[in-house]
Amino acid sequence: MTISIKKCTHEDVQILQKISYDTFNETFKHQNSPENMNAYLEKAFNIDQLEKELANGSSQFFFLYFHNDVAGYLKVNTEDAQSEKMGKESLEVERIYIKSHFQKLGLGKYLLNKAQDIARAHGKTNIWLGVWEKNENAIAFYKKLGFVQTGAHSFYMGDEEQTDFIMTKTLI
Repeated sequence: MTISIKKCTHEDVQILQKISYDTFNETFKHQNSPENMNAYLEKAFNIDQLEKELANGSSQFFFLYFHNDVAGYLKVNTEDAQSEKMGKESLEVERIYIKSHFQKLGLGKYLLNKAQDIARAHGKTNIWLGVWEKNENAIAFYKKLGFVQTGAHSFYMGDEEQTDFIMTKTLI
């Protein structure tokens, strides 16, 4: 099994946009209206927005390759790039997506291990993420890896307010 990770750069923005659309759509289109999905995709993953996120020194994106195919990606945030004020000791996993046909191969765990390595390298003691309360598979996956629910926050899918559970893991 050949797995590799590559840090994304500005030159990768088109690939980042495509995988963002594809993975988000695969994951959530069956549980949301087409209007709300399209509104969210256009807001969150337009080229200008992605370029702005790539330029933020407190955020990092990584492509995950499986046998030389882009299988997924990871976005982590520290400091003021975090979507919630979780403190300087925390690293946020804002996005962790795997294309559907690459799921169940251990790739999500591989990306989370990468996030934990980044957190430790930056002296962080906590790693956290937000996961939609209806994404039961993801919640079970994170619990299995030692995350616990520590709160909740609102997430807007188009004009619909949804709830994300905040799940946190203390790094040892």
